[in-house]
Amino acid sequence: MEQKPRKSDPTDKPAPSAREERLKAALKANIARRKAQARAQAQARGDDSNDKTT
Repeated sequence: MEQKPRKSDPTDKPAPSAREERLKAALKANIARRKAQARAQAQARGDDSNDKTT
């Protein structure tokens, strides 16, 4: 009887690819940039509701 090649366990997750790492870093940078932009716009309007330094 022939044995079929054994599939890997579905709970085993492969290491993240280089592409996924790049996308993760780009997303993090984008979110940080947008937050900084929103804070600057709020400060320019004199709106301190987003300021958490109170």
